[in-house]
Amino acid sequence: MLTRAPMGWNSWDCYGPSVTEETVRANARVMAEELKKYGWEYVVVDIQWYAPRASSHNYDPFADLSMDEYGRLLPAENRFPSAAGGQGFRPLADYVHSLGLKFGIHIMRGIPRQAVHRNTPVYGTKVHARDIAKTASICAWNTDMYGVDPARPGAREYYESIFSLYASWGVDFIKCDDICRELPHEEAELVLLSDCLKNCGREMVLSLSPGPALLEKAQLYKDCAQMWRITDDFWDKWELLYAMFERCEKWSIHTGPDSWPDADMLPLGAILQNQSPDHRSKFTPDEQQTMMILWCIFRSPLMMGGDLTKLDDATRALLTNEGLLSMHRDARHAHQVWRREVNGVETILWTAPRAGGGQYAAVFNAGEAPVTVSVPLTDLELLAPCTEVRDILTGAPVPVTGTDDAAALTAALPAHGSRAYLISAT
Repeated sequence: MLTRAPMGWNSWDCYGPSVTEETVRANARVMAEELKKYGWEYVVVDIQWYAPRASSHNYDPFADLSMDEYGRLLPAENRFPSAAGGQGFRPLADYVHSLGLKFGIHIMRGIPRQAVHRNTPVYGTKVHARDIAKTASICAWNTDMYGVDPARPGAREYYESIFSLYASWGVDFIKCDDICRELPHEEAELVLLSDCLKNCGREMVLSLSPGPALLEKAQLYKDCAQMWRITDDFWDKWELLYAMFERCEKWSIHTGPDSWPDADMLPLGAILQNQSPDHRSKFTPDEQQTMMILWCIFRSPLMMGGDLTKLDDATRALLTNEGLLSMHRDARHAHQVWRREVNGVETILWTAPRAGGGQYAAVFNAGEAPVTVSVPLTDLELLAPCTEVRDILTGAPVPVTGTDDAAALTAALPAHGSRAYLISAT
């Protein structure tokens, strides 16, 4: 059981479909050396690792894919040379495991169009790809796959065969795309896929993309996966971060062990490296802190999107801040308390009990001007009198003004800024 939301690195934000084995190994080394001790552990290769010609942040449409005789996709050997000789991702997974980390891959729902066009056999059966393909079920933004019709003989065996292959490679994490927001019309395929994964003989985390996930399907996501995206691709734009407050508020009641609504990757540091090696996140320092505080109190999975080999000091400080990561681990039942204007500026207050005692509070400036916010302790409904308040990021003590029902925290917040606190009470 995943009692904490997963933390790791995913290749998408910095290299899109064009990531290579050399880059994955280099990022894994940095994670092992600098981040592992803080809880970061997953190294995930994102989309089109099976496309030999992938070289930019754009998909290679209708590409000639690397595939075995049973229609199962294989790493492109020109990009992942250790996969030569039919070894697949086993050598790369072994390397990641040797660093004390876990290895993950991205997959698309369904069966390769290429397999259907060639009518390859389904492993271990007399059925062929055309017998199980749902050719009207096509991803709107990627041309690699057709859907699989779960009602057809051989559909289960196909999914069993791919997860058996991934298990033999030593995969620990599966990010399955084109399935999260595709419900309800692809619900049966999700259920089949999830069941085959659970019974493949190796424990793997299942993450569903893209979002936005459907609130009315929350229980289905919980039954089938450990993570599911509550948003479409999240990038370094304030309007996307602003929208995340409402998404997190709606999904906060569904967060807990083996149930992690996913606010998507952290576009921090060096991103979009296959477009420009000098490109860095456009979030301001205040916005980066706001994102991290929201993700941590909400307990979203934390998947770093930037190239770890190019970590700057400020990004490293956010990723290794013990106060933030403790809140990510120890917050319970986080929720929004209020969202209101203070002197014409929109402000937001979240709180969460802390496992082991105490309470977290986070206050955000969602507006375009600086503002000073007073947070009455009565708004937090503390279970015991407050004895001490500390700033989450710095650990410094924070004064409480007033007494009894008039006691309050005062936070001076820049535009798009935030503060987070740990309140001790006895």
